[in-house]
Amino acid sequence: MTTDLCGRHFIAHEWHQSEASFTRFNPSTNSVLPGAFSQGTVVEVEAAAIAADAAFWEFQQTSADQKAKLLETMAKEIEQDGDAIVACAMLESGLPEARLKGELGRTAGQLRLFASVLREPYSPLLMDKANPDRQPLPKPELKLGQLPLGVVAVFGASNFPLAFSTAGGDTASALAAGCAVIVKGHPSHPGTSELVARAMARAIDLTGMPKGLFSLIQGSEPALSVALVEHPLVKAVGFTGSLKVGRLLADRCALRPEPIPFYGELGSVNPQLLLPGKLARDAAVLAEAQVNSMMMGHGQFCTSPGLVIAIKGPGLESYLAALSDIASRQNAAAMLSAGICQAFNQDVSILVPRVNVIAQGQAAEAAHHSRPLIASIEASALFGQPELLEEIFGPFALVAICDSKEEMFELVKRLPGQLTGSIHGLETEVADFGDIIDRLAFKVGRIMFNQMPTGVEVARAMNHGGPYPASTDGRSTSVGAEAMKRFMRPICYQNMPETLLPNELKASSRRLMMF
Repeated sequence: MTTDLCGRHFIAHEWHQSEASFTRFNPSTNSVLPGAFSQGTVVEVEAAAIAADAAFWEFQQTSADQKAKLLETMAKEIEQDGDAIVACAMLESGLPEARLKGELGRTAGQLRLFASVLREPYSPLLMDKANPDRQPLPKPELKLGQLPLGVVAVFGASNFPLAFSTAGGDTASALAAGCAVIVKGHPSHPGTSELVARAMARAIDLTGMPKGLFSLIQGSEPALSVALVEHPLVKAVGFTGSLKVGRLLADRCALRPEPIPFYGELGSVNPQLLLPGKLARDAAVLAEAQVNSMMMGHGQFCTSPGLVIAIKGPGLESYLAALSDIASRQNAAAMLSAGICQAFNQDVSILVPRVNVIAQGQAAEAAHHSRPLIASIEASALFGQPELLEEIFGPFALVAICDSKEEMFELVKRLPGQLTGSIHGLETEVADFGDIIDRLAFKVGRIMFNQMPTGVEVARAMNHGGPYPASTDGRSTSVGAEAMKRFMRPICYQNMPETLLPNELKASSRRLMMF
């Protein structure tokens, strides 16, 4: 394929150029990359929304098998262009080739997962049989189905230029649900977004799908994001990003004349609870696992373990010593963008005077690099400073030191919502901490035993979400088969003739569960 970038928006199956433009940046070299990209405005939002709405209604005439074929073809076309996509993403993100190749495989795998769900649905559809003889009133026949919401706006993420961006989980699940999608590309990787959009466009052509089903609008101005979520034809939003921006957009969605759901994955420190027996036996192993997990993606995973909670004792002393040794040998590195690096360094500078620094990584050799940091604090000090429990996006972790099991319980009680939480313990001691573990479950979207949180399996049973501020709706997930349910709503068919029912609710359907 040709890798020349046009720098335009993809709207209604055509490439459109705007008057204003923005440039992209190589975070590894701290330099501007060649080429300019069109800056989206309300004009592009209007055009994309009208095209998407028209395509949505046409898309409703396609079968589940046709939708599955579309997703599979998208996966195939993206893989076909994989070398060029990965090369571009390396330039724009600074991420290594191996990581991005794995992410490209994950992106294709997500598309294929939703295709398999469309072909072999796993959840039943409920039906109540009629009872005309019931007294005092007859009971009607009821069948509960689902309908897609309409046009979905998806925001690309900075930290996953493939798996949570143009053809990422939000886009894949929205298309699988039967929705049309408008992607607002992340300005940190516009070239990557364009290359993925080209592959998706070919898939739409090859499967004969409606031309406005997918659009990509590029841009770096906040006004573009606001215009997109406020457009009356947009019926839902998928977002992965910061708490600050996510909350702003969520509030905009709620204040619309017609409020719409905003599914945002925002911030999490992913607490790691170290139980005393496990800590005493495996202090060095736990310390190595903590640092390795924290350093994945240079701390820029939403599941990075940013908080460790442990009780004072000999095991903790050994753990802190091992942490100091291992963390001090970690390299400074560039982050995903200059803005993210600046924010990390600023957050750390504010935090350091209020904590005890355990270890810092190797000194940064360039101003645009960030240095890993692990610090500790007495748990009791956190009770009056809840802001210290907020996410610092980057290679950082805070060890909260508890005086007792009771203080550990109190700290867990005070935690805000999280994407994940882990318990590291011996099976012989977990019963003594059952109340803490039970309370942790109410704080997280995924709870683990003796495993680190980084890595989110693409699977039917996965849940990637959590109580606020981990996400804006703790009842939903952005990863796994259940993710498509975010973009659907229930509809009950009462006393409807067979000819007016969708195929999945007809008498021949294997999904019907009758009562």
